[in-house]
Amino acid sequence: MADGGWFKENLSEVEGFEHPQAGKAYLFGESGPYERYRDLGINVRFLEPGQPASLYHSEAVEEFFIVLGGECLAIVDEEEVPLVKWDFLHCAPRTAHVIIGAGDGLATVLMVGGRRAEESPHYPVSELAARYGASVTTETDNPQEAWRQVGWEPRLDPAPVPWPPE
Repeated sequence: MADGGWFKENLSEVEGFEHPQAGKAYLFGESGPYERYRDLGINVRFLEPGQPASLYHSEAVEEFFIVLGGECLAIVDEEEVPLVKWDFLHCAPRTAHVIIGAGDGLATVLMVGGRRAEESPHYPVSELAARYGASVTTETDNPQEAWRQVGWEPRLDPAPVPWPPE
C-alpha cells in the first residue's frame, strides 16, 4: 500500500466464490482485508441465463451495476429492465431489485454497493422474481430466513482462479 492509503489489486488476486443458485463472484474486500473497503463493496459476478445474483431485496444504501458482457434482466421495483453490455443501472437506497443472467450465454456484471448501512436488507415478496427462484414467500429482514425460504444454502464455495473463470 502506498503511503497515501491507495493500493492496487488485480481481479486474478481476489477471492473467487461460487454458489449453486447465485453464480460466481470475485469479491474485493469481502473477506479481507475488509478495512480497505470501508465505504464500498465491489464484486464482479458471472451469471448463467436464468441465474439470479441474489434474492430480490432492497438495502439502505445505493447500488450500481454495469454489464461488462452478455445480457441480464434486472427486476427493479417489480419492473423488468433488460440490460446489455455497457448498460449502467443505479438503484437508490431502498430500491427493491435483483439481477438475473439472460440471453444465450454467460453475463458478467460489475456490482458496487455502499457498506455504511446499519440496517439489514429487506426481502419483499415479488411475483416477477419468483419466476427465477429469487423471491421469498413471506417478506423478511433476516437474510438467513430469506435464504431458507427459497432453499438456498448460505454458503460460498471457492471458485477457480486465475482470471478469467471458464
